[in-house]
Amino acid sequence: MRELLNPERLFDMSKSIAAAIFADVGYPWEVLPEIGAFVVKLGQSLSEDEYERAGKDVWIARDAIVAPTASITGPAIIDHGAEIRHCAFIRGKAVIGKNCVVGNSVEVKNAILFDNAQVPHFNYVGDSVLGYRAHMGAGAVTSNVKSDKSLVTVRTDDRVIATNLRKFGAMLGDYVEIGCNSVLCPGVVIGRGTTVYPTSCVRGFVPEHSVYKRADCVVPKWEETKKDEK
Repeated sequence: MRELLNPERLFDMSKSIAAAIFADVGYPWEVLPEIGAFVVKLGQSLSEDEYERAGKDVWIARDAIVAPTASITGPAIIDHGAEIRHCAFIRGKAVIGKNCVVGNSVEVKNAILFDNAQVPHFNYVGDSVLGYRAHMGAGAVTSNVKSDKSLVTVRTDDRVIATNLRKFGAMLGDYVEIGCNSVLCPGVVIGRGTTVYPTSCVRGFVPEHSVYKRADCVVPKWEETKKDEK
């Protein structure tokens, strides 16, 4: 199971300017307390020819598109080709990767979005990592604090893993697709290539290359494809 939760199993490290933060961690959520300091250090090394210093600890690629109504608080890096749309709210400790979309009324804080990830409509992404080409449908959110404010754990089929974190939203592997108006409960980890049905409430670990229909119905994608061909 630990292998399935390995950062390199979830994410293509060639698809993020922030890959180095994962170098010495066993579980991907271990980077969450380090994002702010990492962004500041990385930002200071960026070329002024490519990135504009747009405020205190805010670096924006000169070919990124940022709407005039967007709010960006540092430390934050907006990488090449990213699009930050109207009324987006980036609260700091954030890396927005190449060609990402942060859409209207979307809030992002303490998060890493790998290249080409999209959170285009009314999403909340807090204390989370979204892999390459991960996509959250309209209204889908990460819930990053438990209702009783206790420390977040990651639940798999055979164990409960302590994270020692009070705030931890979700880890979405590369190509994960989250359906509209879904809620990802604190400590969710979704493996690469998995699709979550709209209006789902997701808890714990969901295997890679699966279709999540509901908590008691998670099927491998090849089974779903086979069914469609009948």
